[in-house]
Amino acid sequence: MTDTEGIIDTARYLRGVRPIDPEEIYEYVEGRPHPAVVRRTLRENAFEIGLREREDGTFVPVEEGSITPAFDGIGRFPESYARRLEELLVDRYGPDWAESEAGDRLRARIDELKTAYFADEPITYDEETALAYALYHLPDYYAAIQYALDELGSQGLFSRRLRILEIGAGVGGPALGTCEYFPQGTLVEYDAVEPSAAADVLEWMLGPTRNGFDATVSRETAESFIPENEYDLVVFANVLSELDSPVDVAARYLKALEPDGTLLALSPAEERTATRLREIERAVLDRRPDVTVYAPTIRLWPGESPGDRGWTFTRKPDTEPPAFQERFDAAGADDGTYLNTTVQFAYLLLRTDGRRAIEYEPDPDRVAKMAETERHVTERIDLDALKLSPDLAEDGNPLFKISDGSERTDHYAVLTRRSALNEDLEAAPYGALLRFENVLVLWNDDEEAYNLVVDDGTVVDRLA
Repeated sequence: MTDTEGIIDTARYLRGVRPIDPEEIYEYVEGRPHPAVVRRTLRENAFEIGLREREDGTFVPVEEGSITPAFDGIGRFPESYARRLEELLVDRYGPDWAESEAGDRLRARIDELKTAYFADEPITYDEETALAYALYHLPDYYAAIQYALDELGSQGLFSRRLRILEIGAGVGGPALGTCEYFPQGTLVEYDAVEPSAAADVLEWMLGPTRNGFDATVSRETAESFIPENEYDLVVFANVLSELDSPVDVAARYLKALEPDGTLLALSPAEERTATRLREIERAVLDRRPDVTVYAPTIRLWPGESPGDRGWTFTRKPDTEPPAFQERFDAAGADDGTYLNTTVQFAYLLLRTDGRRAIEYEPDPDRVAKMAETERHVTERIDLDALKLSPDLAEDGNPLFKISDGSERTDHYAVLTRRSALNEDLEAAPYGALLRFENVLVLWNDDEEAYNLVVDDGTVVDRLA
């Protein structure tokens, strides 16, 4: 029997003295376990001991302090993970999986998934449904989670040792994206909860993740899983708005956060799911006044909360289709139906420490509040607002959703005339805080919304 405690105690004793070499310290442990056993034990307990494995095979203490991952976007789903999925498909259906009758079934199942999604119908995940879902959604979910994580990571809000819990982990896109987002040398203990047949795909895909990323899959529901730890991050990726009691579940898992932890929720960008996410957000804040929206729908005005539809989402650059999607599509209609390269999503970041991505409070003597826009129709005003959409216009004048967190009705900034003084409206990224000066307020009967007309007499400056 392996003397696990002996190995751990020895590692703890030596961790502050010198790098720990399994080829050396086995001699210090009673029973002299094989160095390979020592290495495995150190890997399995690295998070508890606070050790990371170096390229030379020795173990050293994880550095203190925060990290700022070097993230610059996602161009393509990693080839190693793409091969891993294809291995599973070949094992299940044979080398001609894409061109076979099984490939036809998988394409038909994706069609059914899309139909059910837009009809807001529940989906039952058997093995084939899970594989079809992986074929279509692994790459975009892999990308989306990293963009959301970078809202926190770019501000130095992650340490080098993290506990992460994902509820409804599906086939593994967010888990793989999380693994790749954090650099080598970061220790991540990742608990994934997934009750459906998707857990089989999830466990397979997590097989080759790097040292230092320790994933455990629990086949339980969100409602039944009992957290045994406090987490730095709790993730609901495209699942929170699909639960029967999402507010209860979100409120419950907020209690599982570390004091400086974050709850991250993602949803598709479509109106139904994105607005449902905002409804959940507002209900959670009503129940838990100690909770703060870190991003993106920050309440700029103290004591105010929005009452508009809440349809806000971000759009990131398209990714290149992985080889398995190209093959899968070519064996079908060969018209792009089964290529999924679009990365757009809604997201929510909640914290209990009061911290916000933008710490700012408008000056009521200088700018108008959106809750009072009705009294300013046909007038020119100044206001501060967050940019909360990409360009929504299919043609014509660029159109952007804006918010200050007090509005009761949708507000859109409409760019009618470009100038050097208003170019920040288009150039600023999603979530940026903008100052509008001399913007014209109009009511749009067709959309039942306010249009803030940005012309060559309007100044738009990025504040944060």
